Amino acid sequence: MMDAGRHRDITLLTYSQVEAVSGYVGNFTVKVRKRARSVNEELCTGCGLCQERCPRQVVDEVFEAGMGKRKAIYRPSAQAVPNIPVIDRENCLYFTRGRCRICERTCPIGAIDYEQEDQILELQVGAIVVATGLGMWDPRKLPQYSYGLSPNILTGIQFERLTSAGGPTSGKLVTAEGRVPEAVAIFHCVGSRDENAHNYCSRICCMYALKHAHQIRDKTGAQVYSFYMDIRAFGKAYDEYYTRVQEEGVVFVRGRGAEVQVLPDGKLRVRAEDTDLGRLVQVDVDMVVLATAVEAQPDAGDLAKLLGLSFTPDGFFAEAHPKLRPVETNTGGVFLAGSCQAPRDVLDTVAHAGAAAMEVVRLFNRGRVTIAPTVAQVEVSRCVGCGDCVLVCPYSAILLNAEGKAEVNPALCQGCGTCDAACPAGAITSLHFTDEEIVAQIEGLLAEPA
Repeated sequence: MMDAGRHRDITLLTYSQVEAVSGYVGNFTVKVRKRARSVNEELCTGCGLCQERCPRQVVDEVFEAGMGKRKAIYRPSAQAVPNIPVIDRENCLYFTRGRCRICERTCPIGAIDYEQEDQILELQVGAIVVATGLGMWDPRKLPQYSYGLSPNILTGIQFERLTSAGGPTSGKLVTAEGRVPEAVAIFHCVGSRDENAHNYCSRICCMYALKHAHQIRDKTGAQVYSFYMDIRAFGKAYDEYYTRVQEEGVVFVRGRGAEVQVLPDGKLRVRAEDTDLGRLVQVDVDMVVLATAVEAQPDAGDLAKLLGLSFTPDGFFAEAHPKLRPVETNTGGVFLAGSCQAPRDVLDTVAHAGAAAMEVVRLFNRGRVTIAPTVAQVEVSRCVGCGDCVLVCPYSAILLNAEGKAEVNPALCQGCGTCDAACPAGAITSLHFTDEEIVAQIEGLLAEPA
């Protein structure tokens, strides 16, 4: 990321949001709202004095996953690029109560700007790569795991912060009471492969659960119980790692974890099915780690509307073809990279992103775009300007011109035929799929042999 931030041909627009996209392949206009940081980026040196002196602390629900706090003026992480803080106006004492201004008095170069406003940028681009990543599923939706009822029931992300050297305990693995745990339970597939949550496999859960089991044994020597349906260690040297964790003494219980109960003394009682023994088992532990499912970003639907993208049944963006065009979409010039298209680990994400980048390079090197011949065509004399075709077109390929007539952009049209079916006046036809041609084909199929 540091190299990307310093590259002369890369402009990073952080703390920004895409608001509108228009145009077509090779000629997109993207409207971006660059939100006000209340910090002058051209003056700020990233010294961090404002962050140190700020008296206001709030729980960090993003980077720290609720396990730590941050200031009202903060950087998302210590390795943030660019290394410039932002003022959280919803929690800043100046913006909420009209007092404080300590960061302004502290800054040695006067980079704090409370009057800064959002900027609207319009960018002309030839291609768009969607790399929105994935979101983590909220285990509160399955109440049998009692998530939120005890601070010692953690998600995988929270456990990552707990074991990180830069985390709330500086990497020391302890319970909320400050004790080193003697027994820990790990639940696999929480929200994955579950008809009550997500039917699909999240792919990364098994391996990060194995990593957590190893870290617990390595840091504390605690007994670890890992409840699983089956281990999907599919990558290079992954199965060998699974064997290593078994040899370290982790107890693997084949069967989905049934429930977690919070006992009066703070202990956690775990119940599960052991399918190998054919009976229910239970164990009391000090900590429970839930390997939660991954899912599409919650605002993926908004971006899909802007770009004319479609979804697969699991909620991720749909590729043009799962085998032949895995990084392309049905909207020309828009490509997918990484886990916005499906759950992926780091290795798969890097490979997928590299393929998307090379598709963009190939598009630009060709210098011209080949348009499919099966696009929609409007018979202007029959068009009544009702706009039904504009509403139903999934690719935003149709607009009403100055005369109020429908007009198709062939660079955006994918020939799906939706507008043809919806037009009440019969003014739209799909080239090479006219009614006469289809009827002739049907008659040919039904004709008796000579």
